[in-house]
Amino acid sequence: MIHSLTYRMSGSLSDSEDLAQDTFIQVYRNLGSYRGSAKFSTWLYRIALNVCIRWRQREKRRTSTDRDWAEADIHGTPSDARSDWIQEALVQLPPKQRAAVILTAFNGLTHSEAAQLLGCPERTLSWRLFAARRRLAKLLGKSNKLP
Repeated sequence: MIHSLTYRMSGSLSDSEDLAQDTFIQVYRNLGSYRGSAKFSTWLYRIALNVCIRWRQREKRRTSTDRDWAEADIHGTPSDARSDWIQEALVQLPPKQRAAVILTAFNGLTHSEAAQLLGCPERTLSWRLFAARRRLAKLLGKSNKLP
């Protein structure tokens, strides 16, 4: 579940593996700070999201464009092409909107669980999802390479 999250947040298989590894290193280092007031998986997701967001901020400072890190799959199948097409649109979303979409649409969390994980009210999460869906509709609708 963590690798899936890091892949969707990063858009890169190799970066997602590094981010998942960094997540578990952080979990190991901070295991003593787990209070047990929330589910362990929620705590784990939160660490993974923080790792991904910090990584994204570092990447933005290192590169002049947001899209340099997206890998292209030259020999993809039609379903791979559709997945790549959606992934390309996802990586153009702001990190908080992307996280909201990934947690609810791809990882099956409820709005309440996702809001708790992201540390925001459910109304904020709903707004982020609304804005993300609107932006995705524009991004996917503009594409001339419909799968």
